[in-house]
Amino acid sequence: MDTRIKVSGMTCMHCVGAVTKALQSIPGVEQVEVSLESGQATVTGNADTASMLDAIREAGYEAQLI
Repeated sequence: MDTRIKVSGMTCMHCVGAVTKALQSIPGVEQVEVSLESGQATVTGNADTASMLDAIREAGYEAQLI
């Protein structure tokens, strides 16, 4: 299952890496694609969406489901 998340506050590739790392740390996440240009993350897997949003927020960014 794919989950799309709007991520606000990313300004560079370091931000993309931080969001990617935060999402990859969640059990059930199989694949993560984060786009600086669109400000979105696409997560493939069976992870809890609340955990995904919390992980992004803990990394210092705003997040909401699309």
